[in-house]
Amino acid sequence: MAHRVRFKRLLGTAVAAVLGLTVLTPGAAPAQPAVARPNAVLAWNIHAQTAIYEVARQSPTAGVRSFAMVQGAVYDAVNAIAGTPYEPYLAAPPAHRGDSTPAAVAAAAYQVLLSLFPAQAEALRAQYDEALAAIADGPAKANGIAVGEAAAAAMIAARQNDVADPAATWPVGTEPGQYRLTPPNFVQAGGWYPYLKPFVVDDPADHRVAGPPALTSAAYARQLNEVKSLGSAASTTRTPDQTESATWWDDYRQVEWYIKRGLAADHRLSQLETARMLAMVDIATADTMISCYQQKRQWSFWRPVTAIPLADTDGNPATAADPAWTPLRVTAPSPEWPSGHACYTSAIMTALGKYFGRDRLSFSAYSAASGTTRHFDSLSAARAELIQARVWAGVHYRGAAVQGDRLGAAVTREVLAEAFQPRR
Repeated sequence: MAHRVRFKRLLGTAVAAVLGLTVLTPGAAPAQPAVARPNAVLAWNIHAQTAIYEVARQSPTAGVRSFAMVQGAVYDAVNAIAGTPYEPYLAAPPAHRGDSTPAAVAAAAYQVLLSLFPAQAEALRAQYDEALAAIADGPAKANGIAVGEAAAAAMIAARQNDVADPAATWPVGTEPGQYRLTPPNFVQAGGWYPYLKPFVVDDPADHRVAGPPALTSAAYARQLNEVKSLGSAASTTRTPDQTESATWWDDYRQVEWYIKRGLAADHRLSQLETARMLAMVDIATADTMISCYQQKRQWSFWRPVTAIPLADTDGNPATAADPAWTPLRVTAPSPEWPSGHACYTSAIMTALGKYFGRDRLSFSAYSAASGTTRHFDSLSAARAELIQARVWAGVHYRGAAVQGDRLGAAVTREVLAEAFQPRR
């Protein structure tokens, strides 16, 4: 069960861990200040969020590709300087253990972000110059920059023309059950993602989900009526905590970004450990979303926001149309089945479980959308709540979220079986 925690204390701890400050818990006796090295990997992950979302306003799906590119390059650079203890993602540039890891991180992230967002060149250069100014000049700094630039160049080259059909749109139908554009904007978005070149998996189409229930079935009526009741903007059956959860998980400033950074800070991960963890999570998530969006395109099922007002056309006597029905949260502009957010969150939690070697992890994150912090004691608890939250938000049937959760776990297991392993 999620519960509120004191966000200011948690935020202060996480920021301090990024910046290398000492944090004392309330009532702790003063001690000799511990000198912690700033974690450049976390600092540049925050810069990446600024460029990807705060400035470019990329959609959550498009942002997955951008984060994967940044973190994959950063991982290869840091791994190379550490002596390549893990299999590189793309390349292991020539490096020495004395080379500056912060310089390599800055160069790798900066070059990838610049390639993605050339219009942000001035702001990105300012962040890069500030990072380099904090590093003493000399061979270690120069070599670190060279390592980071080489890792970035490999990533940029690997992702050239990686979208087979950038102009692709979603098929739109008019028959009962077929996807149609959703309010309020009725736009086409994300139709290119099923064609994205995978980062690791051989064939994203190898991962499939069971399709939606027949419109005339009892299973379909049960799922539609559930989201109709619990997911309505005017619901009288959804509890205040369920409303908070639905909003918290639906924040466009993804709570998962803060969960990843918070775990790295709480567990005092080194720069290498942080780089590996973020690369594992973000690249597994990117491949998961390709499979997920391929399945969306295959099933091309209508979303609840369409199905409920048109329920008198589905041929099911157990459903009833409500032309005025609206969901609590805005429906994303992509077909139903499976849930993209369930695919996404499942991939992240599965990768974190693989990295830390256990499900029992304590973590929290704040959402500006809900104005609250939620806490979980395990990765599986977060996955389970996300499934519920998509129904409470009124944007998915339960089956779509369950199938997305299963898909995310399956794709992530394949990615992590093939990449980021210790070198033998």
